[in-house]
Amino acid sequence: MLSFLKNHPFSVESFFESSLVLTFAVPKEELASLIPECLELDIFQDKWAFIAVAMVQTKNLRPKGFPKFIGNDFFLIGYRIFVRYTTNKGKRLRGLYILKSETDKKKMALMGNIFTHYNYTTTDINKSEKNEITSIKSKLKIRINTSENTINLPVQSPFSNWKEARRFAGPLPFTFTYNKTTKEVLIIEGVRQNWKPKPIKVSDYHVGFLESLKIKNYVLANAFIIENIPYYWKKGKIDLWK
Repeated sequence: MLSFLKNHPFSVESFFESSLVLTFAVPKEELASLIPECLELDIFQDKWAFIAVAMVQTKNLRPKGFPKFIGNDFFLIGYRIFVRYTTNKGKRLRGLYILKSETDKKKMALMGNIFTHYNYTTTDINKSEKNEITSIKSKLKIRINTSENTINLPVQSPFSNWKEARRFAGPLPFTFTYNKTTKEVLIIEGVRQNWKPKPIKVSDYHVGFLESLKIKNYVLANAFIIENIPYYWKKGKIDLWK
């Protein structure tokens, strides 16, 4: 029963007040060991794979169809790898593989770990008026600059323009979890409206989780922000990997 509950057994909806996503480019060899056998890295220029760090302020998160007043507001941080998966019927999907999730509320961590495989932990999250997001426990510091009208790609980005960079702006429609024993892939599809990510300048960053992975050669590839977006996740679907 418990394993069934963790497979995202019902749809969930929320409102994204803001979603700031930084995507880091990493040589593909350094990420290959972090994904399960059923997935492939989503590669750019036959060299780069990507990790997204998403920081989302949610509002009224609740089972889909339930009234807003029973929902809760949470701040979420997700660490995901860009991947591809081929279903049992041969359909190719682009999505994200979940490494770790963090939240500012124990309630979200508890419920998230009952109903998902997202590996939630709680952490301190502070948002300042200086356009900073910090966490002492997670060794996280992100500072953005909202005053500039013309925004260039990060200096070391492998992308030549924002159109290329937009292909690797999380979150993608699908996330994947793999049960190695049963060879089952859990697919969760997200549905969004008015999804128009805006490039944002990152003035400074430090991401402790990336350091914990012992990755040596990552660079900031892009950063996007979206605001005021209705969002929901469909009930999880199981696909038997061939």
